[in-house]
Amino acid sequence: MNKILVALDGSSRSDSVLAGAIGVARAQGAKLVLMRSIGLPADLPQDLWQSSDEPLLDLLERRARTYLGECNEKVPSEVRGEAMVVVGSPWQAICDAARDIRADLIVIGSHGYSGFDRLLGTTAAKVVNHAPCSVLLVRTRADESTRS
Repeated sequence: MNKILVALDGSSRSDSVLAGAIGVARAQGAKLVLMRSIGLPADLPQDLWQSSDEPLLDLLERRARTYLGECNEKVPSEVRGEAMVVVGSPWQAICDAARDIRADLIVIGSHGYSGFDRLLGTTAAKVVNHAPCSVLLVRTRADESTRS
């Protein structure tokens, strides 16, 4: 195993996802590639969220890169790889990135917080169904307590 793509969404569960990925990378001698996907609904007015002169997409990309930089600081140097921000639908961006970097494994949290996840099916489920490689779903105790 050479490369592990770690899909992070900035939620409170991301620390558990990153910790799980670090454990697998250490055991397998692989490098982690941290990833964050950002996207906007097509009908969202660009000026709706504008609080500065910086375009919204640029602002979101900058924040995502800052977040991934903070995450990368938690990764031990022996398994640290690159970090990437991808614009697009999260599940599709994750699958495309895994294909592009020839990932051997994708590590992702089992649930997202988006309302879209509840309506359309979770990002994790779509990644599992469409990924070009194996997928490790990381569950947290919070996930277990919300199952019926």
